[in-house]
Amino acid sequence: MDLNYIRDLVTLLSESGVDEIEIEEHGKKIRIAKGKNTAVAQQQYFVPQQMQMPTPQQQQVAETKPVSAPTPATTKEIRSPIVGTFYRTPAPDADAYVEVGSSVKVGSVLCIIEAMKLMNEIESDIEGKIVKILVENGKPVEFNQPLFLVEPV
Repeated sequence: MDLNYIRDLVTLLSESGVDEIEIEEHGKKIRIAKGKNTAVAQQQYFVPQQMQMPTPQQQQVAETKPVSAPTPATTKEIRSPIVGTFYRTPAPDADAYVEVGSSVKVGSVLCIIEAMKLMNEIESDIEGKIVKILVENGKPVEFNQPLFLVEPV
């Protein structure tokens, strides 16, 4: 990797809302991070998402839903540390990592988020029980979007 490429990555990082970038090419790996607190993930990438206009049917459903549902004070949100595609299973024919009611420990894999053709395992940072799964399998997620509600133990 040349110095200009690294400078471009630093510029991209400083201009984006991402705290960390890790790239591996031809057996060489580079990790650039900013700030003291980075999200719980092995890698973070900035992937622009294509904007899609809702269909009239989707728009009608969106207009009838409440803007924000309050979460009980006893639950904790686990949020997406990266932009990508949310997958509940490690393979299309495999069982989901977790279901509603599943007990999780710190470090338990909850899902995978695909970003730039890399599969990033998202781990729990809390011990507890999955109360709600907030994203459908195969749907795009944004940085910091809530993925799961967990009731701590």
